[in-house]
Amino acid sequence: MDKFTHLIKLSVGTEGVEDLAAWQESRRAPTPDGLPRHVTRMWPRREAEVLAGGSIFWVIKGLVQCRQRILRLDAVTGEDGIDRCAIVLDPKLVRVAPTPKRPFQGWRYLAPGDAPRDMREGRKTEDALPPELAGALAEIGVI
Repeated sequence: MDKFTHLIKLSVGTEGVEDLAAWQESRRAPTPDGLPRHVTRMWPRREAEVLAGGSIFWVIKGLVQCRQRILRLDAVTGEDGIDRCAIVLDPKLVRVAPTPKRPFQGWRYLAPGDAPRDMREGRKTEDALPPELAGALAEIGVI
């Protein structure tokens, strides 16, 4: 049995990995430590497993396209007075093999065995395929 687990989340409105990186960069400056974070209503009940080596996998345009290592979970209170969870992330986005994923709400746990593999080192510098093409190739098992 794995000692850690991942999270998976839709990146709504994001056009690609570069777009996600730019959005996170623009939001990092006002944070106390300069690290990107995603604020969510729900605190992971499996906190210890998530913090034992988990990443958040980002679904962009119907494909899991990248991941970020989860560094910690911070309690934050919104302007509305409601307590939330800030998932604090490593700024490095790691591209993964594009994998189709249907829409869902919120975040979900993702078992390590179900997580897309990281892109091979030589492929990380290639230009990204258009999401539609990457999705079609992933569906037939080419990438």
